Amino acid sequence: MTSPLSLRRLSRSFRHAVRGLRTASEEHSFRVHIVAALIVTVLLLLADLTPVETALIIILMANVLMLELVNTVVERFAGLLEPRVHPYVGVIKDLMAASVLIMSLAALLIGLLILLPAFLG
Repeated sequence: MTSPLSLRRLSRSFRHAVRGLRTASEEHSFRVHIVAALIVTVLLLLADLTPVETALIIILMANVLMLELVNTVVERFAGLLEPRVHPYVGVIKDLMAASVLIMSLAALLIGLLILLPAFLG
């Protein structure tokens, strides 16, 4: 009987996740979001924010990155089909890109609402 907490399985899961991040890093949009997250992380270290404000910004950054990963997955699946299979493939890709745009803009606005007063006030 195997243990429910197997270090071997956990290690294998982490290797798969790291491989997925490496694959995602091939995508230009994901790299742009990573750079933005690194800049925001530096700002978080410099700003005098409450723990709740810091947590909110971290959650927003994670959501943008996760949604970009989902977008990449959907685009790759849709790329297997291409418009020759169904005309909605392009629509699906556009809708996913729009979802990333909406989340990114929301994160930007909330980040500005939290960070600007910290640096200007």
